[in-house]
Amino acid sequence: MRDDVDPKPSTGRLFLTVFPSIMLPMFLAVVDQTIVATALPAIAASLGGVERISWIVVAYLVATTVAAPVYGQLRDVYSGRLMLIVALSIFIAASIFCAFATSIEMLAAGRILQGLGGGGLMTLSQALIGETIPPRERARCQGYLAAVMVTSSTFGPVAGGYLTQHFGWRSIFMVNLPLGLIALLSSLRLPSRPFRDQPWTFDTLGLVLLVVFIAPALLALDQLRSGQPGVLPVFVVMLALALAALVALIRHERRVAFPLLPIQLLRQPAIWRSDALAACHGATLVSLLTFLPLWMRVGQGRSAAQTGLMLLPMVFGIGAGSMLTGRIVSLTGRTTIFPSIALIFLTLGQIAFALWSGALGPRMLGAFLFMQGLFMGTVMGVVQVIVQNAAGNASLGAAAASVQLSRSIGAAVGTALVGTVLFATLAAGDAETARLFASLIQRGPDVLAALPADRQALVRTEIAHAFRAAFLAVSVFAAAGMVIAWTIPARRI
Repeated sequence: MRDDVDPKPSTGRLFLTVFPSIMLPMFLAVVDQTIVATALPAIAASLGGVERISWIVVAYLVATTVAAPVYGQLRDVYSGRLMLIVALSIFIAASIFCAFATSIEMLAAGRILQGLGGGGLMTLSQALIGETIPPRERARCQGYLAAVMVTSSTFGPVAGGYLTQHFGWRSIFMVNLPLGLIALLSSLRLPSRPFRDQPWTFDTLGLVLLVVFIAPALLALDQLRSGQPGVLPVFVVMLALALAALVALIRHERRVAFPLLPIQLLRQPAIWRSDALAACHGATLVSLLTFLPLWMRVGQGRSAAQTGLMLLPMVFGIGAGSMLTGRIVSLTGRTTIFPSIALIFLTLGQIAFALWSGALGPRMLGAFLFMQGLFMGTVMGVVQVIVQNAAGNASLGAAAASVQLSRSIGAAVGTALVGTVLFATLAAGDAETARLFASLIQRGPDVLAALPADRQALVRTEIAHAFRAAFLAVSVFAAAGMVIAWTIPARRI
């Protein structure tokens, strides 16, 4: 009997259609979180407003965090492809706006708009995998996507430094124009689905409360990370405002018909525990990507170029771990067993690094960072697969947004707390060493040359002690993730 119905496309064909079309949007969104870091001195010199330079980073982080659940809800009503096109259009237009900014305030406003597009790119890329790829094969695709995410995080500062040095700081935004247009054309190849045919209203009050929660919380953590003694009152006020907004948001989301945050989904143990694991993973990874370069610069005396090269083994390890885990999950259906075991070794390795990092030569350090990256690479792909499978096709956008929101908040909290530990340890030891620390970051170990030999030895010892405390703090996040991974009920797909 002849079948007149066209067969469904094979998984391999779907992968080749979907993955290239979402890889570049994900790359653009993540790289713009870090590409600005090395350009900040040049931006401050050009536009002034040094005291407000952190707005450029915080504005993008706040906007991407807020945008994640918004696009998650819109994707579940409209199609993932349509919302991806909208997010790319906003991102491209905002990048042009940033490139022509004439003040810090104008650039910060542009970064907010850019983040409103970038947050959608990250959430929708994850959701489109779940929308188009069969459950068992999602693990392999999520592994590749996790590798893209982490690689772009590390690539950002290197690319930002090169572009700023050779073409000026505005080039880090203009480069998004050709890449964004390629991504926009590529997104047209994605399969589309019909809109949800039912009454629906957007949760406007939920969005307002989310903004009032996220913005003060991240600004409070940014104040805490600065380590200045006078920021405590501002930190307390902002934190109190954020907590009050969070309580109001949760109460509101429980009553509204179409909540911005997927409260019903978050009641499932497989989802909220996976989101908690994503938060711990974000805290561990982003803290390492933030403070390892500082340690290499101040503690090891390495240049920016040498630091970039030394981080490559960790990037390769994360990519290898993500892709390998994805393939094994696709073959076996087993999920949480991989991060559950890998995070044990990650935690032990991080403790060992904190205690004996000074004894590692370049080759041993490279091998160690590769192994740590390999262990970290087992997490995010598995988290996305578990959450998407538990949520179901109708709520893939909300599920992907919950993971992205958790990871962003975890990263912000983690880097703030580790930074606080680092600077508090320095300040507790010697106030003069704490003041020298900023000069060491900017000018390198030559700053110590003018000091007496005994003073140089003392400064190096105090800095090594501060970094030891900071890296031990990172190991706490890894250990928390390990415990959570063992409690996730979903074991197979």
